[in-house]
Amino acid sequence: MRVVAGRLGGRRLRAPRGRDTRPTSDRVREALFSMLGSLEGARVLDLFAGSGALAIEALSRGAAMATLVERDARAIEVIRANLAALELGEDEARVVHAPARVALGDASARGDAYDLVLLDPPYRDASALGRELSQALPAVLAPDARVVAESDRRSPLELELPVVRERRYGDTLIRIHTHGT
Repeated sequence: MRVVAGRLGGRRLRAPRGRDTRPTSDRVREALFSMLGSLEGARVLDLFAGSGALAIEALSRGAAMATLVERDARAIEVIRANLAALELGEDEARVVHAPARVALGDASARGDAYDLVLLDPPYRDASALGRELSQALPAVLAPDARVVAESDRRSPLELELPVVRERRYGDTLIRIHTHGT
């Protein structure tokens, strides 16, 4: 696995061992970030960070900062190792070891607002998370924010936000949602 493009393009990334984390393929990441276009200065929230590849790709492509949220301790170690290897400091990448629900509540309480939210939950959990995420996300979305949801096409992550783009890559479904002003 590698960073696809931007200032860190071509650099290798580690992925957590085992079956609990399923990193987004280079091909899907490349297509996704092509759809998103410019990320210059964006504040990014990667809510199910896994290896950190999605947030790192956003930073490589011009995002100002990213918050990477992950509940699995082994994945947190890999995220920290990837960030250190790429020399991404806490001013650019903040790591939060917590469940998504807790991290969203804390971000809302602090008044944090994100321009781009990346959601790539475990495929087996995606269909059950739609309502919970739909209720919690608006509190942390900046005006005109975009929310990217990656899930299995047979069990999609259904969010109560307008869908502006949808693409399938094999069994992977990518939906880009918006949050208007």
